[in-house]
Amino acid sequence: MTSTTPRPIPDGVPERIRHYIGGELADSADGAVFDVIDPVTNEVYVQAAAGKKADIDRAVAAARKAFTEGPWPKLLPRERSRVLNRIADLVESRDKRLAALESFDSGLPISQALGQARRAAENFRFFADLIVAQADDTYKVPGRQINYVNRKPIGVAGLITPWNTPFMLESWKLAPALATGNTVVLKPAEFTPLSASLWAEIFEEAGLPPGVFNLVNGFGEDAGDALVKHPDVPLISFTGESRTGSLIFGNAAPFLKGLSMELGGKSPAIVFADADLETAIDATIFGVFSLNGERCTAGSRILVERAIYDEFVERYAAQAKRVKVGDPSDPATEVGALVHPEHYDKVMKYIEIGKTEGRLVAGGGRPDGFPTGNYVTPTVFADVKPDARIFQEEIFGPVVAITPFDGEDEALALANNTKYGLAAYVWTNDLKRAHNFAQSVEAGMVWLNSNNVRDLRTPFGGVKASGLGHEGGYRSIDFYTDQQAVHINLGEVHNPAFGKG
Repeated sequence: MTSTTPRPIPDGVPERIRHYIGGELADSADGAVFDVIDPVTNEVYVQAAAGKKADIDRAVAAARKAFTEGPWPKLLPRERSRVLNRIADLVESRDKRLAALESFDSGLPISQALGQARRAAENFRFFADLIVAQADDTYKVPGRQINYVNRKPIGVAGLITPWNTPFMLESWKLAPALATGNTVVLKPAEFTPLSASLWAEIFEEAGLPPGVFNLVNGFGEDAGDALVKHPDVPLISFTGESRTGSLIFGNAAPFLKGLSMELGGKSPAIVFADADLETAIDATIFGVFSLNGERCTAGSRILVERAIYDEFVERYAAQAKRVKVGDPSDPATEVGALVHPEHYDKVMKYIEIGKTEGRLVAGGGRPDGFPTGNYVTPTVFADVKPDARIFQEEIFGPVVAITPFDGEDEALALANNTKYGLAAYVWTNDLKRAHNFAQSVEAGMVWLNSNNVRDLRTPFGGVKASGLGHEGGYRSIDFYTDQQAVHINLGEVHNPAFGKG
């Protein structure tokens, strides 16, 4: 099937994507809409309400009312947990529908979209369990004092999510924010608003009170900016580009908001000569070409020890050429269509730059049989110098740069030689080297002889230009709650007596 074949619109696509405010679907206050594009045909298939400040104001007011007057923040953790488990059940029961809509909207291969839908359910189930098991610190001085920590939801959380695997990444923020008793305003990415529109019906059916969840579609400079600057939104959780994160940081600073920002990456995969070569090649192929290469943790810089460099490049390029590019709805597809023509143009420009900065050994353009749509052949450049743009800059597509190294010191210097620091992958059978390298590499997360296997209890986040703060497990609980210290005197009051002469 080629991209010239008309694509049927899947069941469940609404006539128009609307906001969801105070428990009701709503149009923009000024009636504005924007076009949503099918990435396979680049044709408009639906319009979405384009939110601005007035719509954010309405959503925040509804969320604030639900927080101050509604039952949600006051419920026992077990009661909130039951609602979150019902949400997980509903997501699981609709996983095929969710995957179909996500794949259609984003260009993500259907098999991978299905996995992301199931991960979204697991995120809710995880935090449903965690909030019930949550324990806080208590300290005592026998006969004198007890001190304990009282956790409280903070208020309205502003959640701004990206266009890559949108439904799953929305769940990553929604689940802990709701589990801890906050209310939320979600601003999904304008490229992929379709799957976000499904949350309203899921939450209603699960029994989430009106106003606890609110959604405003729109552009970052309008709806996103208004949410960041709203004085009644004390928390902003953002996933997206580092440049946008810097703008959010500056705009939130006058309000001293709590910020959690998971930003860009240019993550290295370091392959030593003693590694299991076949496993390392499989993992690094998947690590950059899965999710269409549109993943923040992609190992898009592969550093290979010189003793195995030529063999690695030859085998890697041959396997990359066999990666199946196809229609996202085809279960056999491994790389689908990039999300939007704007992003496609960006990736293709980087490929042209790469042809002047490295040796093209696979891909390098549009695949045969796909004259239209945002399709890119998995592209591999070898012999890339560390000052090359394709080595330093985040491309966010199915493009990889391979660079040789001699010895651990050079490998570490190359791995740390970017402004980013989100993830790193190390392939070696030397256990001592693996742990020492992991502790020296500038990355918020390191995988040793493994590929992006997440334990939801561990922190997720980066260093340098890759982020601010961490979420995941108890770090999410920390971010979405205030920790109040309560002190109780048990004996004689020990305080100076001023003013008694």
